[in-house]
Amino acid sequence: MQVHVDLAVCQSHGQCVFGAPDVFSFDDDQLRYSPSPPEERRADVIRAASACPVRAITVGPSGSGRPAA
Repeated sequence: MQVHVDLAVCQSHGQCVFGAPDVFSFDDDQLRYSPSPPEERRADVIRAASACPVRAITVGPSGSGRPAA
């Protein structure tokens, strides 16, 4: 699975961190994330992306490069 966060759109609401804290986190007020989390985390990552109020997170299949919106 590939994850992309458009940091120009992200407003640091942090809802993704609650949904998948092992994939999304904050470091010095900057969102950090794993671009290729394990497939078994897919349900939590999808839930975290869905919780983003500005829809800055996209999730796609592994090896696809940047995920489709």
